[in-house]
Amino acid sequence: MRPISAPFPTTRFRRLRSSAPLRALAQENSLSVGDLIWPVFLCDGVGVTQEIASMPGVVRRSVDLVVKAAEEAASLGIPAICLFPYTDPAVKTETCEEAWNPDNLSNRAIRAIKAAVPEIAVMTDVALDPYNSNGHDGLVRDGVILNDETVEALVKMGLAQAEAGADILGPSDMMDGRIGALRGALEAAGHKDVAIMSYSAKYASAFYGPFRDAVGASGALKGDKKTYQMNPANSDEALRLIERDLAEGADMVMVKPGMPYLDICRRVKDRFGAPTYAYQVSGEYAMIMGAAERGWIDGKKAMIESLMAFRRAGCDGVLTYFAPEAAKAIRAGLTW
Repeated sequence: MRPISAPFPTTRFRRLRSSAPLRALAQENSLSVGDLIWPVFLCDGVGVTQEIASMPGVVRRSVDLVVKAAEEAASLGIPAICLFPYTDPAVKTETCEEAWNPDNLSNRAIRAIKAAVPEIAVMTDVALDPYNSNGHDGLVRDGVILNDETVEALVKMGLAQAEAGADILGPSDMMDGRIGALRGALEAAGHKDVAIMSYSAKYASAFYGPFRDAVGASGALKGDKKTYQMNPANSDEALRLIERDLAEGADMVMVKPGMPYLDICRRVKDRFGAPTYAYQVSGEYAMIMGAAERGWIDGKKAMIESLMAFRRAGCDGVLTYFAPEAAKAIRAGLTW
């Protein structure tokens, strides 16, 4: 039933805003360190960091330094770290075999993190674009992204990551049927406890640009991704995708990007009640950081406010490049 408010002055909403204790008591949603997943970028080498110009404050790290990052995340109480590799262009091919190489950059990083910081969950990206000379998330033939052949490749990729010790697989490719295929393969291989967080509602968005810089995909993409990523005009379709992925064995579902699609997050959570996440993508991060660097906004307050928006929209957690800074701010008591 919809609450009915008494008329002024019996009801003064400002009463519960008049002091910090009253505001805390009346607060409807909360943000905790446990709601954060930290996406990090990998590169080859030892002791290497590489700045990403379009993502101020974000770097690529060699495996040894990614282990240090995982240690930092664990010390802050961040429950999970998500790995994205910058693949040497020399090993990118149209057939993407490097994606399931047991010793590729991501799989080496998984093993190193789990050996050094076993208490943190390691999430991976399951898509072919870091390994594809065409820049696409799937295999390409005559300009067409192949669905079923890509699913077979993704299963090999996911199994290699599970063998390396990944806790959560994140299929981000948007191919039809990949969740059921991955879940079946994981069960058959004895990886029954490996979770799947499906990028179920991933939109063909303009907000991914800095990420493509970070993984070395800028300029490599031939064509666009509109035949497999979602139309930003669609909402009902997202619910159908979520329903299918849950039925096929997804443990958690994701909406991507985040803030432009908060309405989708809310609909998903209300409809299914399943663990629901959003990805605060590179373009969202870059906009906040760019404005903060110019003094146009208070960066820390905008960071916390933006993350609270996901919780208010029904998300159980968020992948965000702000994770370490947000964790420190939350611990220091910064709200908004």
